[in-house]
Amino acid sequence: MPSPYRAIFAAPGTKGFSAAGLIGRLPISMVGVGILTMISEITGRYAMASALTGTLALAAAVIGPQVSRLVDQFGQRRVLRPATLVSVASVAGLLVAAANGWPDWTLFLFAAIAGCVPSVGSMVRARWTVIYRDSPRELHTAYSFESVVDEVCFIFGPILAIGLSATWFPEAGPLVAAVCLLVGVWLLTAQRTTEPEPHPRGAHGENTSALRSPGLQVLTLTFVATGAIFGSIDVSTLAFAEEQGHKSWASFILAIWAAGSCIAGIVFGLLHLKGRTELRWILGVCAMGVSMIPLLLAGNLPFLAVALFVSGLAIAPTMITTMALIEAHVPRAKLTEGMTWISTGLAVGVAIGSSATGLVIDAAGAQRGFVVSIASGAAAAAVAFAGYRRLTRPAQGEEPATDGDGDSRAQEPDRRVA
Repeated sequence: MPSPYRAIFAAPGTKGFSAAGLIGRLPISMVGVGILTMISEITGRYAMASALTGTLALAAAVIGPQVSRLVDQFGQRRVLRPATLVSVASVAGLLVAAANGWPDWTLFLFAAIAGCVPSVGSMVRARWTVIYRDSPRELHTAYSFESVVDEVCFIFGPILAIGLSATWFPEAGPLVAAVCLLVGVWLLTAQRTTEPEPHPRGAHGENTSALRSPGLQVLTLTFVATGAIFGSIDVSTLAFAEEQGHKSWASFILAIWAAGSCIAGIVFGLLHLKGRTELRWILGVCAMGVSMIPLLLAGNLPFLAVALFVSGLAIAPTMITTMALIEAHVPRAKLTEGMTWISTGLAVGVAIGSSATGLVIDAAGAQRGFVVSIASGAAAAAVAFAGYRRLTRPAQGEEPATDGDGDSRAQEPDRRVA
């Protein structure tokens, strides 16, 4: 591992919570595609499968920020463990209902309750922020490392979920995902020394949501469209691979997509970039949108794999830059909630993208599903351009964690986002 990455693990406890975070984040990429594979294996209904996956994502979008808000107030251990137990129990109920042919409404009910799954990535990033708040270079590398971990999860998660559900039994993928979530959260919350200090809310505006920040609103809305890209590509790739007679290849193609992002994230973490963070962010969003166009031209699986690898190169750098902008626009006492709103935007987008793509595929075939990916990319770029001025304005209210370039405001209290 390059020396900047070795350096961030010099702080006590970092290896432990990073390892726990890796286990706890595997379900991010396993549950949705696992349920998609499970339902398609049992019923053959892609519209039903994508709608169910979208319900889970939408429920997580609604409940997730509230869980993170409670974490900011009461601490990770007190909130994450009961929330995880509820989520895991609901996933178990979903699997039982699917295996026994229960009515469709029971599947949607369990999927909705399972949405209280905590945002493990936000919890881990919050720990990094506490440790390296006054060391912007190390914090940038830590965020880059976390983006790489996300992509590692997206490389191996779909392979595990689709492989288990397709070759063992249909419910195997979501089942293993639930176990990973339970183990990961328990290991993470057992590490108390690196847990961020809770911030009980007072009576002077502290009970307001982090989403009141205009900058965070722009980031969240942009990532709704970005999530639609992700949801659309997951469904379209699975259906396209099945049409080509190689459904099991879908997991490997999605892994290639994530590998492109992983490589870009590693390289990006080695750089110490100057200039406006907002401009880097909007360029990244536009690059993601443009990279969707070749997908509609894919006539076979190898071409699709290459196109997805190239499109993946824009993902991790954009996510890393997004985390720096969140710190510039969200108060320290609401940082976990702020980070979770990005996950919420993605989850809402996944729900929209996967559901819309399922309908398109059922009506016009798998390749036409990538039209949703292209439209989502264009929407993300449009929102980013429309909201650019909000990102360049100074943050209002309580003191944010850092400025837009990742520099600590504790070090430079008069500095503002240009």
